[in-house]
Amino acid sequence: MSIISENQAKEEFLAALLNGQRDKCSQIAWTYYDQHQSLYFLYENIIKDALYKIGELWEYNKISVATEHLASAISQSILNEFYAKLIFPQAINKKVVVACVENELHQIGVKMISDVFELNGWTTFFLGSNTPTNELLRFIKLHTPDLLAISMSLYFHFPQLEKMLELFQKELPMLPILVGGQAFNKGGVEELSQYERVIFKQNIEQVDVLIKQIS
Repeated sequence: MSIISENQAKEEFLAALLNGQRDKCSQIAWTYYDQHQSLYFLYENIIKDALYKIGELWEYNKISVATEHLASAISQSILNEFYAKLIFPQAINKKVVVACVENELHQIGVKMISDVFELNGWTTFFLGSNTPTNELLRFIKLHTPDLLAISMSLYFHFPQLEKMLELFQKELPMLPILVGGQAFNKGGVEELSQYERVIFKQNIEQVDVLIKQIS
């Protein structure tokens, strides 16, 4: 088995994504996973790291929308590869709804969070990107989850997130809401403290610890 360092894996995976080399991305991901035997390490250190850098390149017009979309599609396919091979534990009596802020189109980060919940035995309703807030509220009232997990990748969606939090605190004041995403690298964490039952976590390991605490 070939050995690859974390820095080498980061650099090569990012370069392969930018060049649209899906097979090479898969090879790097599996090599790294085989060395560490940790899906969380792969998600956090390689895939998430690369997507954050690609998001920054796109935001500053250093890559095209087409390149960003291709990188996202390749990353999603890598997640699907690993998902198909995972062995999930027996389900526990916990449910989570996982979605993005309305108008947010980047869903790969929150898909990884959804996988973490499933690996802890939770029943997961993954709604993905751009779910209208009113439809999300209706879905939650129907399925009565124990937690709502919301992702925000772009900081200019923060006003939309606040509207969402205000609505949910009015309609479902006892529902805990987990919030995270790349957008919070630019701020907004302190503002979340004004909302009761809103929990901010910045990485997959922190989310896993939280899940185990509340399971």
